[in-house]
Amino acid sequence: MIPRTDDRWIELFLDAKTAEQGLAHNSQLAYLRDLAGFKAFLVPARTTFDAVTQSDIEAYLIDCDIAGLAKTTRARRLSAIKQLYRFAYLEGWREDNPSLQIAGPGRDKRLPKVLSTTDVDQLLAAAERCGKTAQDRQRNICLMQLLYATGMRVTELMSLPILAARGDPRLLLVRGKGDKERLVPLSPPARKELAAWLVIRDRDEVAKKTKGAPGSRFLFPSHGKLGHLTRHWFFGLIKTLANGAGLPPNSVTPHTLRHAFATHLLANGADLRSIQTLLGHADIATTEIYTHVLEARLRSLVLDHHPLSRASDTR
Repeated sequence: MIPRTDDRWIELFLDAKTAEQGLAHNSQLAYLRDLAGFKAFLVPARTTFDAVTQSDIEAYLIDCDIAGLAKTTRARRLSAIKQLYRFAYLEGWREDNPSLQIAGPGRDKRLPKVLSTTDVDQLLAAAERCGKTAQDRQRNICLMQLLYATGMRVTELMSLPILAARGDPRLLLVRGKGDKERLVPLSPPARKELAAWLVIRDRDEVAKKTKGAPGSRFLFPSHGKLGHLTRHWFFGLIKTLANGAGLPPNSVTPHTLRHAFATHLLANGADLRSIQTLLGHADIATTEIYTHVLEARLRSLVLDHHPLSRASDTR
């Protein structure tokens, strides 16, 4: 049965996509925003999803371009529309797919901002100083050590279950995008700070239980609705740490720590396939953006070891 409203189209599409792919809440919201934007564009022409033509979609993309939206944003919005109409075609809501012949705007291949090892050391040192209490400071340094040691996404870090950290683990089991699990190794400094945080966290949990409060199943619990620290809270923390480390706050995000993890591994000899596994990338093409760090190393390798390079120095 064809849904009667555009909102119902979006609702059923997201329900199916979440059931099939295990979409995270933030991904659901992103799809919802993109499709709601397309729906709003159609309102003045009194066009609904069931009557959309290829020209309507192309006009929307032109409107997005005129509005100054980045190529990546336009590509993402078109992807959401294409997925919606593919789903509608398979469900029999449409006899055609009006988005089928539309090519995306392409994406600018931008290199991720990279922190040096010195920058990371300064951030870790700032984390040891940041916090009103010893408990806050230990939590902060534990968070930063885990993030840099594993390359986790911030949402994965915030929602880590306490069971994953028991028994002085050498490896952490992380649940990532699409509900996929992967193992990431812990560095000795990360294990040390994790063990110290567990002592404080468990002591705090015991005190809560004696007052009748329920225990938390998360490594980094909070009183909020989710039961654990949020990605928005962590964004605020890392900006504070950047200030404390003498780094421009707009150059440091949780994701730049993930980039640092990958680029520093690659620069020290790790292979792309291993980094792909550690980052939880489904496609190696996503990981290949980090190969830019090899350029300086390869240039140095040629200059230092190629016989013609050495010969030219003696002329």
